[in-house]
Amino acid sequence: MTYGPLLSDIESAAESLKPHIGHTPLEFSQHLSDLLGSRVMLKMENLQRTGSFKIRGATYRLSRLSEEERSHGVVAASAGNHAQGVALAARELGIPATIFMPLGVPVPKLLSTRGYGAEVVLEGETVETPLRLAKEFAERTGAIFIPPYDHRDVIVGQGTLGLEIMADAPDVETVIMGIGGGGLIAGVAAAIKEKAAASGRTVRIIGVQAENAAPFPVSLEAGTPVEVVTRPTIADGIYVARPGDVPFEIIRDLVDEVVTVSDDDIARAIVTLLERAKVVVEPAGAVGVAAIMAGKIHASGTAVVILSGGNIDPMLLQRVVAHGLAASGRYMTIRIPLPDRPGQLSRVSEIVSQAGANVVEVQHTRHGQGLQISQVSLQISVETRGEEHKELTLRALRDGGFAPVVINE
Repeated sequence: MTYGPLLSDIESAAESLKPHIGHTPLEFSQHLSDLLGSRVMLKMENLQRTGSFKIRGATYRLSRLSEEERSHGVVAASAGNHAQGVALAARELGIPATIFMPLGVPVPKLLSTRGYGAEVVLEGETVETPLRLAKEFAERTGAIFIPPYDHRDVIVGQGTLGLEIMADAPDVETVIMGIGGGGLIAGVAAAIKEKAAASGRTVRIIGVQAENAAPFPVSLEAGTPVEVVTRPTIADGIYVARPGDVPFEIIRDLVDEVVTVSDDDIARAIVTLLERAKVVVEPAGAVGVAAIMAGKIHASGTAVVILSGGNIDPMLLQRVVAHGLAASGRYMTIRIPLPDRPGQLSRVSEIVSQAGANVVEVQHTRHGQGLQISQVSLQISVETRGEEHKELTLRALRDGGFAPVVINE
């Protein structure tokens, strides 16, 4: 290991961060414990200041700057959580901050970043453009560029979360969290592995990536960071094409396993956390729960899942909830061609009602969609109790002489 011991640095960082961050709670989840077959605790970092763990690494990195460096200000590029962390840390340490963000950044994250006092520059369709502009700004002005994960100080700051887990769940045997560039899991793994080893124990560290943006499995197999082709994912907070160089070295040595989950898995996890834990978690923060629900995790003893952030755009949350319910077989939109004569809508409603399902929206039209002159199209959104009940409802409609087509799968 060339990165050297980290635990002493993380413990020192924890002391320096006490005035700036909260010690987030650890909550028991009976539902997830039943699914996993062992005790599951949720580390509620979604309740952290700025709504994510990013404030830890950002604050510690900024606190290490010299007076000369602080006088030039700091600059960062981010679509959300890193931006907010740097902005708040800069305000509390009295450092000017400039944040470059893409044009499509969610409005709540934009307003929060500005609200923390940073100057925000909107440019580019993806985060690559803000990243390039931020580095050019640093070269032009002398401002210190603050990377989101690829720096030792950032990793040390994020590792303070691991110390909290060890303090609140000393019997922990498995820790599960999402991976983007790798800063969080590198810091947490370093803190927990060294802390556990000192008492003769071992703790497994499991990372979770969105399957549409998962460079770590390939990189770990290759033994070096590898850039992969990505596809869109709702987990924008961990959307990266290549691991960070600094965290990768730590992850390669200390992380036991990396698994992937689909967007459907993530959507189901967000709905479950809303319903069962009564908490709002962003997609990137819910991937650990998604992995448990998808059967990707096997653990004994106490497992801790880090809910790393809660900054989700309300409009996205609305779409994710609908998608999550559909993915769980609890909500479907179906289209049914009907003969254009009285009583057909009433017949469909009666069949759905007798099947025990609930119609929540109806659209009835005589135009378009390849209809014959003698036909109308009925589109209904139906609430069901799960996959079995969904299929029972569809079968009842077919037995009634109709041809329903599910259109939201």
